[in-house]
Amino acid sequence: MTLPSGFSPLPEIMIAPNGARKGKTDHPALPVTIEETVATALACQKAGADGIHAHVRDAEGRHILDAGLYSELIAELTRQTPALYVQITTEAVGHYSPAEQRAVVEAVEPKAVSISVKEMLSDGETAQVKRFYHAQAEKGVAIQHILYDQQQVLFLLDLCQREVIPAHSLQLLFVLGRYSDGQISSPDDLLPFISAREKLEAQLQLKTDWACCAFGAQETACLLKAESLGGKVRIGFENNMLNKDGTVAKDNAERVADLIKARAASR
Repeated sequence: MTLPSGFSPLPEIMIAPNGARKGKTDHPALPVTIEETVATALACQKAGADGIHAHVRDAEGRHILDAGLYSELIAELTRQTPALYVQITTEAVGHYSPAEQRAVVEAVEPKAVSISVKEMLSDGETAQVKRFYHAQAEKGVAIQHILYDQQQVLFLLDLCQREVIPAHSLQLLFVLGRYSDGQISSPDDLLPFISAREKLEAQLQLKTDWACCAFGAQETACLLKAESLGGKVRIGFENNMLNKDGTVAKDNAERVADLIKARAASR
């Protein structure tokens, strides 16, 4: 299979403004409509973000995998924030099947998408799964593989070695604290991921493009640790609403600004 070489690299700072589970009761500035998400993207871009990890919601504000809504959001972001990297997601939230996750990507044809290896392979290593990953690679779609622990990194390695997933321009997201007690993470939680990534890179003889996101009050510290190790970061209300000093951020743009301020102070 001949693969394109023009995969867009991950942005340095990707804003994740809403996620799938939180709503206005969690924070009034959390965006749930397309208009609100675009306004948040603009504010975060001005604050220093260069990418957005985008979810869409239905009329009741619930997470939904909807090709029409995703296409509408991408069109508005392209029009109003043309320089911003836009990534959609196939997050299942215990509701969507692997087939439904694949279908939304095939219908939207995004430039970038995040996919949980665990969720996409929940029905096993089917022929449809392999065809999907290879077809998206041929189209030049940048897939960021969502990984919740080091064992999932090694699982991805195995899938690549057996060519279920193409080992080409691999993009990874290390998620800290998702399944810990109280969804609390710390910078040291990143170290097992780094060890597994190094093994993956050595076995596949390639370099990965990776980023980190972190749940809980130590989000900023975790992201600074990731940057110090050569990674990129995903930040925002999907994972945490607290600034480095423990105060509640007024909006997603303030989280971006708080990270950039903490980065400057650490250098």
